Amino acid sequence: MRRLLRLLRIAWIGLRYGLDQIALSNLKHPLLVRWARIAAVGRRLDAPRAVRVRLALESLGPIFVKFGQMLSTRRDLVPEDLVDELAKLQDRVPPFDPDMAVREIERGLGRPLGEVFTDFERTPVASASIAQVHFAVLGEGALQGRPVAVKVLRPDMLQVIDRDLELMEIAATLVERLWHDGKRLRPREVVAEFRKVLHDELDLTREAANASQLRRNFENSTLLRVPEMYWDYCCGNVITMERMHGIPIGRIDALRAAGIDLKKLSRDGVEIFFTQVFRDGFFHADMHPGNISVGVGGADFGRYIALDFGIVGTLTDVDRNYLARNFLAFFRRDYRAVAQTHVESGWAPPGTRIDELESAVRAVCEPIFDRPLKQISFGHVLLRLFDASRRFNIEIQPQLVLLQKTLLNIEGLGRQLDPDLDLWRTAKPFLESWMHRQVGWRGLRERTIAEAAAWSQMLPKIPRLVHDALAREDHSAAMLAEIVRLRSAQERQTRLVALLAAALGTMAAMAAWYLLGLPLPG
Repeated sequence: MRRLLRLLRIAWIGLRYGLDQIALSNLKHPLLVRWARIAAVGRRLDAPRAVRVRLALESLGPIFVKFGQMLSTRRDLVPEDLVDELAKLQDRVPPFDPDMAVREIERGLGRPLGEVFTDFERTPVASASIAQVHFAVLGEGALQGRPVAVKVLRPDMLQVIDRDLELMEIAATLVERLWHDGKRLRPREVVAEFRKVLHDELDLTREAANASQLRRNFENSTLLRVPEMYWDYCCGNVITMERMHGIPIGRIDALRAAGIDLKKLSRDGVEIFFTQVFRDGFFHADMHPGNISVGVGGADFGRYIALDFGIVGTLTDVDRNYLARNFLAFFRRDYRAVAQTHVESGWAPPGTRIDELESAVRAVCEPIFDRPLKQISFGHVLLRLFDASRRFNIEIQPQLVLLQKTLLNIEGLGRQLDPDLDLWRTAKPFLESWMHRQVGWRGLRERTIAEAAAWSQMLPKIPRLVHDALAREDHSAAMLAEIVRLRSAQERQTRLVALLAAALGTMAAMAAWYLLGLPLPG
C-alpha cells in the first residue's frame, strides 16, 4: 500500500509539472505520441521543461533531489538545458527530531550520551537529506573538553532509499524500452550508479576514512585544512570530528570584511584541486560552496576548510597521464596528440582512425581559442572532448565525469572570488611538473625508489625462478615428445586395424562368393 501511495504521488506530481508531456513526446509508438497531444489539452505548461523537471524533483523529496544532483554531473548523457537547471538543486531538508538524533547516537556508540559528551547542542547546525550535524564537547579521556561536530544519519534511511530506488529502476526499464534515446541514455546503469553512491553515503565510516586520507595528503599544507576524525567515537551511523571555525566561502562580503585576499583565495582553490588530482590521484569530489569554509583566525587564516567527505574521486596513473597530456596538447592546439591519447588509453574502439578523431576534436575545440586563455573553462574543455569522443563510441570513464563536475565547481567558485582568474596560468606548472616527473630522469628515479622494496625481495629469487622455468621447459619438452610418440603409435595402430579390416572384408566376400556357387573370376 505504501508503494502504491508513493507511486500515485509521483504520478500526480508528474502530471502537475507536465513531465508526462516530456516523456510521451520522446516515445517510439505513434499511438502514445497522439495520446500526449490529447493529454496536453487544457493544461498550461508555460515554464521551460528543465525548470519543470527541477520543480518536480524538489516536490518529490530529498532522494529525488539527490538523483537530480547526480544527473547534473552527467553532461555526457543529459541535455545541456537540463544539466544547467538541475545544478541549481539544493538539499533544503528540515532537521529531524533531536530526541531521535540522540537515540541514534547512543545506539551507534553503544553508550548514553552523557558518558561521551559534557555538552551537546540539540539544535543541529546543518541538515541534509542523509544526515545532520550537532556541535558538542567531548567529556572523557585525553580529548576531554575538545569541541567537536557530531554527524548522525537520519533513522531508517535505508528503507526509504530502497523504496524509491525500486520505483526508479522500474521507470528506468520503461525509459530504456520505450524512448527513442532510451538505450543511449543507459538509464538502468545510471540508477545502479545512484544506488551505489547512496549506499556508500549511508556508511559514515567510509566518509571518515576519506577525510583521514585527505588530511594525511595535506598534513603540512598551508592551503587546505581537513578536520581530524576521532575514531573512538565513529561508527556506521555516527562520526565525530574536530570542530572547525570559519566563514562559508559563498559569503564573499564577509570574507572581504575579514581581510581575506580573494584573488589569492581563488588561485589557492585551483592549486588545491590540481594538487589532489595530479599529485595524489585522490580528490574531494563535492567541492560546492556549502562544503567549503575559509579560516579567519590563527594559523587557519585564509586557508580553505573542507567539509563533508561522502563523495571522493580516485585516478590511476593512466587517468592522470590522459588528463595531463590532453590539457597540454589542447592548449598547444596539438589535436593529433589529443586523438592519439584517446586511442593509446585504450578507450577508443579498435580500428578508430586517428585522423578522423583529430578532425572532430579540432572542429569542437578550435572555436574556443577566439577568447583569451583566462576565459577558457577547463570543465568545458573536458566536456567538448567527451562530445567528440561520443561520436566514435568511446566509453567515457566514470571517474573522469566526476572529475569534470568537480572542475566545473572549482572554476565557478574561483571566478566568483576573482572574475579575472586565469586557470591556465595557475594550472600549467602542475601539468608540466607532473609530466616531467613521469617521463624525465626524476620520474625514473622516483619509480625506481618506489619499486626498490619489491626488487629487494625478487632479486634473490631470480636464480631459482630461472631454474624452475628451465625445468618446466625440459618437462614440457619431454611431455611433448611423449605426446608425439603416443600419437605416432596410435596412428600405426589405426593403420593396422584398417588393414586387418580390409583383409577380413576380402575373405568374407570370397567365402560368400564360394558358398553361392558362383564361378571364380578368371
